Amino acid sequence: MERFKIAVIDDEPIVCREIKRGLSKEGYAVETFSDAESALKGFEQDMFDLVLCDLRLPGLGGLDVLKHIRTHYPQTEVILITGYSSVDSAIEAIRAGAFHYVAKPVKMAEIRLLVKRAMEKVLLVREKEALKEALFSKDRPSEIVGHSRAMNEVFRLIEKVAPLDCNVLIQGESGTGKEMVARALHRQSSRKQGPFVSFNCGGFTEELISNELFGHEKGAFTGANETKIGLLEAAHTGTIFLDEISQMPTTMQVKLLRFVEERVLLRVGGVRPLPVDVRLLAASNQNLADMVKSRTFREDLFYRLNVVAITLPPLRTRRDDIPLLVRYFLGKYSRAFAKEVKGVSSQVMEILSRYPFPGNVRELENIIERAIALSEETELSVRDLPSDLRELSISSLEKDHWLSLEEKEKEYIREVLIKTDYNRNLAAEILGLPRTTLWRKMKRFDLE
Repeated sequence: MERFKIAVIDDEPIVCREIKRGLSKEGYAVETFSDAESALKGFEQDMFDLVLCDLRLPGLGGLDVLKHIRTHYPQTEVILITGYSSVDSAIEAIRAGAFHYVAKPVKMAEIRLLVKRAMEKVLLVREKEALKEALFSKDRPSEIVGHSRAMNEVFRLIEKVAPLDCNVLIQGESGTGKEMVARALHRQSSRKQGPFVSFNCGGFTEELISNELFGHEKGAFTGANETKIGLLEAAHTGTIFLDEISQMPTTMQVKLLRFVEERVLLRVGGVRPLPVDVRLLAASNQNLADMVKSRTFREDLFYRLNVVAITLPPLRTRRDDIPLLVRYFLGKYSRAFAKEVKGVSSQVMEILSRYPFPGNVRELENIIERAIALSEETELSVRDLPSDLRELSISSLEKDHWLSLEEKEKEYIREVLIKTDYNRNLAAEILGLPRTTLWRKMKRFDLE
């Protein structure tokens, strides 16, 4: 998942050090600044998702920083920290747009909780913006949802290749959306006014595939009582999409190769060659290059089809897209079933974010569709999920966030040290430990 960036602005080095140490161990990227001016310059080099800022600083104060960020970086959240806690300044900070307000001495447990909540808000805003972009951008197919780096590359290729009248090979696991990409290529091409014809090559004999693709003449065989137009001919001036091309029998591959090279076909039982103007798109959930090496797919046909390749990533490698896809399918099936399902519980999202999705986006869509069909509430809960997902106990998913006794001891010692400004004699007295014992624990817990 994405690593959030946090800026800490405080003129007390010990505060910066402790907050950076605590949040870095939570997986955040933390940068510290001793004054507001240097922090704002840092924003010019790199964006931050969250700013933890002391209210009283040399030069520009915390409220000035807050107002500047709200004006120039509205998606960045700000938490103000001060040793001069007052209700008035807290109210002023919240009114100015601060996410929250905490008093010194800071408690890392409180900071961690606030940061987690702030990051949830940042992620939600980002997902909403990405969803708008995915749904309404003219340059992107509206039914293909994603904002991960891998999907942005897919969108870039679709936009670049669609106007070109060349063959395209679309590869990816089952359920990743290969036909959606094919339809997007067709709609953004000069052939968009022509037909889009789809055929799945899997599970058919050579005779059936040949009859479906090339058609037959009347009397070509017993039962051929009339001429049948094949799918290739039916796609004239448009696009033909051959799904699961890897399952096409080898002998049929020879016939297809001739058509790909000449764009001329013979109906079964026919003697008159028929020219066909069609763009060919093919898809496979197998690696055709590997099949060529194992001699289970013709090399010459592979190179004819693979003029441009688009590879769709499996959902498990783009988990940042899962919340976005969930919201998209919620809207789609809430409208379809005339229901008011507006969201999912945090437990459901946690399970979906960790599930490997062997069936990819198609499986996620099926899960959400089923859940909305059966749900009686406005929010999907764990009980709305299929039984195999319900068995992914939320308690087992959350156990990683529990602290061991040793971790709790470390956290408590750190808080006492911060409150005593690392006065070891005073800290040892408060903790009820001999000074030598405290020293050993500080060494062990890396608290020096």
